[in-house]
Amino acid sequence: MAAPTRSTWRRLKRNKGAVAGIVIILLAVVTAVFAYCIAPDNSSNANRMVIEIGGQKPGFTQQFLLLPYTIPPASASFFDRLLNGQTDRYQYIPVKGYQTTADSIIVSKYIDEGISERISFPYTTTRWQEQNRSGQYKVITQKFYLGTDKYGRDILSRLLVGVRVSLSVGLITVIISLLLGVLLGALAGYFRGRTDDIIMWFINVIWSIPTLLLVFAITLMLGKGFWQIFIAIGLTMWVNVARIIRGQVMTVREMEYIEAARALGYSSIRIIARHVLPNVMGPVMVVAASNFASAIVIEAGLSFLGIGVQPPQPSWGLMIKENYNFIITHNPMLALAPGIAIMLLVLAFNMLGNGLRDALQVKA
Repeated sequence: MAAPTRSTWRRLKRNKGAVAGIVIILLAVVTAVFAYCIAPDNSSNANRMVIEIGGQKPGFTQQFLLLPYTIPPASASFFDRLLNGQTDRYQYIPVKGYQTTADSIIVSKYIDEGISERISFPYTTTRWQEQNRSGQYKVITQKFYLGTDKYGRDILSRLLVGVRVSLSVGLITVIISLLLGVLLGALAGYFRGRTDDIIMWFINVIWSIPTLLLVFAITLMLGKGFWQIFIAIGLTMWVNVARIIRGQVMTVREMEYIEAARALGYSSIRIIARHVLPNVMGPVMVVAASNFASAIVIEAGLSFLGIGVQPPQPSWGLMIKENYNFIITHNPMLALAPGIAIMLLVLAFNMLGNGLRDALQVKA
């Protein structure tokens, strides 16, 4: 098996589209793992709202006065911050300018374009007194490279954190579809007869129902939520895998080495697991890449319709829903940015699937 594996990898590396797809997927995976370390807004779900600066264009820059909360949040461990972000320790107040005195900091609070309010914050707490003595005031300047949504949240940060949802739904969908599809397809193709008739009847019933309608039904039954939408999509995409596996197994079961395994008295389960399935997984890998891309699109569509991932958790489809009104107004990038991200990730998996098809020499 070593030589065919090396030759398959060599053929895959010669396919520039497949290599580009792998690079994009690897970048997406790294981004998903370290999203809160990379994102400018590392709060949980990148959900820091500053209503005053909502709907700003890419490249917008704003000064903020950081006011510490009276009761600071508990410090999270590194792995907790990596998984869930860090609870904000400060209140972000947009300002147009500030000046300091011996006992207070005076800011011009930004309210809207051309509107500001002068506010004084005295050094009444130990924290502010310490900052006054050291001369280090919590006034920062932040640049929003992709702008802000209508709630004043950083689009770039939510885009980076949102890649987790897209990759997770694709991964879980592929796992569920492979488990169901490989099991039912292998049973139907190997045993044939009544087993094949029953499984194929079930496959045809599922196949006849439009995917979105079936997802709607399962979602209504399981409820809205992060895990429910993954399961719902996974339960609708196994039929492709089952049909492909069935056809491949029906061909392989007639091979001489399968007849030899039967003659040696091996059980059907052992023959299927150790001799049939390892020789029919090439087409499955191709369809798995395609299912990964389809799951990303379906999840984005469901989130856009409001029955997918729920706020405040960032999802690219949900981001399009929240900002699509800006397409015909002054800031279309708020909706175009997540749309472009979906397009690139789906394209990457499709290019990888095409490359695997050529490298594994899968015949249509």
